[in-house]
Amino acid sequence: MKSTHYDLVVIGSGPAGEKGAAQAAYFGKRVALVEREAHLGGAAANTGTLPSKTLRETALYLSGFRQRGLYGIEANLRERATVQDFLRRERAVKHTERERIAANLHRHNIDLFTGAATFTDSHTVTVGDTGATLSADTFLVATGSRPFRPEPYPFGDECVYDSDEILSLERIPESLIVVGGGVIGCEYACLFAALGTQVTLIETRPQLLAFLDDEIVAVLQERMTQLGIRFVMGDTVTELIAGENCQTEGGYTLSLASGANVEAQTILVAAGRIGNTDTLGLDTIGVTLGKRGQIPVDTRFCTNVPHVFAAGDVVGNPALASAAMEQGRLAMCHAFGIAYKQAMPTVLPYGIYTIPEASAAGETEEDAVAKGIPVVVGRARFAENARGQIIGDEHGFLKLVFRVPDMTLIGCHIIGEQASELVHIGLTAMMAGQGADLFLQTCYNYPTLSETYKYATYDALGDLARQKGKE
Repeated sequence: MKSTHYDLVVIGSGPAGEKGAAQAAYFGKRVALVEREAHLGGAAANTGTLPSKTLRETALYLSGFRQRGLYGIEANLRERATVQDFLRRERAVKHTERERIAANLHRHNIDLFTGAATFTDSHTVTVGDTGATLSADTFLVATGSRPFRPEPYPFGDECVYDSDEILSLERIPESLIVVGGGVIGCEYACLFAALGTQVTLIETRPQLLAFLDDEIVAVLQERMTQLGIRFVMGDTVTELIAGENCQTEGGYTLSLASGANVEAQTILVAAGRIGNTDTLGLDTIGVTLGKRGQIPVDTRFCTNVPHVFAAGDVVGNPALASAAMEQGRLAMCHAFGIAYKQAMPTVLPYGIYTIPEASAAGETEEDAVAKGIPVVVGRARFAENARGQIIGDEHGFLKLVFRVPDMTLIGCHIIGEQASELVHIGLTAMMAGQGADLFLQTCYNYPTLSETYKYATYDALGDLARQKGKE
C-alpha cells in the first residue's frame, strides 16, 4: 500500500500524545496519531489517573468517610453498596474522557489510526493489521508505560493483580496485601481500606514516599494506620504460597525476609512501571533505550535520533499526566521551531490521592537544609481554620518553606482535604518568584482553606523573628 506522508506522526493517545498532536496541528502541521488500543486516552484515561481517582471519590462517598469528623457520624460502608456501585461512576468518567479526546483530535483535523505502530525505517511506520503505512518528517513517541511484573507473582491468577488489572475486579476483597509503598500502592491501599478491606502494605524501604516532606509523611502514615492499614516496612517478599497451604480461603501467604508471614485473599503488586517500547521497532532506527524500556531524551525531549521525540511516561520520571501534557507540547515546539513554549516549568506539582490526599511543590524543608539554603517554615492547621472546622478536617495542614532573608517561597506542602487544589496557590507564587509579601497582601475568601496561606506566612515570620532573637 502506498504510504501517506505527514509532517508529524504521533504514537500514543495519552496526555503527551494528545497534547503534542494538538500543539503541532494548531500551528498548521499535518498530523496523524496512531493508537494501539481500541480506546483513546492511554493509561491516564483508562487504567490509571482518572479511573483510580474516580474510584477514590466513589469509595469516600460509599464509605461515608468524609463525614467522619461531623458530629460523630460513623464511617461505615453503605449496606446496599455493590461492586457495580463502586465501578459505575468510574466507567462513566472514562467514557466521557475518551469522547473529549476524540473530539479534540477531530477539531484539530488530526487523522486517527488504530493499531500497533512499528518503525520499518527512520521515517516510516506501519499500523498493525490495517495495511496503513505512514511516513513523516517528525515522530513523537508517547506510548506510555505499563506495570512492571516481578517474580514470583502469578499474574493472571484471579487473586493476583497489577495496578492496571485491579480495576477489573469483580468483588471488593475482604483482605488485600499491597506490595509496594510508592504513590500507586499507597493510593490503592487507602481506597480499599475505606471500603472496609483489611489491607497490609509491604514496602522494602524504611519510609513511605521519601520525596515528600517528613512531616507530611508522618501524618499520612498515621492517618492511614487509623484507616486500618497495617504497615510492614523495610522487609521483602521471599516466597509466595497459594491455595490449601494458606489459611485464608482462596488466598495467599507471603513469606518475608524477616521470617514473618502475611496472608490475604488478594494481592496487588505495585512495583513500578515499564516503558511501552518493546513492539515499536526502535532498534531498527537506532533509538537508544534505557532502564525498563524507557527512552532517554534531552531537555527538548528529543531522542538520540534528531527527528524522533518522546514524551510522557515512556521517558520515565516524573511520570505525571500533568507533566506529560507539557512535555508533549514542548517537544513539538522544539520540533517545529514554535516559540510558544521553550522549557518545562521550573516547579512541578505532585498530587498523591491517598486518604487523606497530599500535595507538594518545590523544596522540602529537609532538602533545602541539605543544600545549605537558609530557610524558615510556617504551618497552618486546618483544625484552626473555619472551613476546616466546617468540613471536619482535624488533621490537615499547610506547610510553607521560605528562603531567607527575602522570604521567597521555595516549597509548599499540604495534607488534607483539597490538598491537590490548594497547592496551586503556592505553585503560582513560586513560578512568579513571590513569597511572604504576596500572601500577606492578598485578601482570601472567608471561610476557605486558602486562608491558611496567610496564617502559615504569619507563622513563618514568627519563626524568623525567633531566629533573629537568638543571633
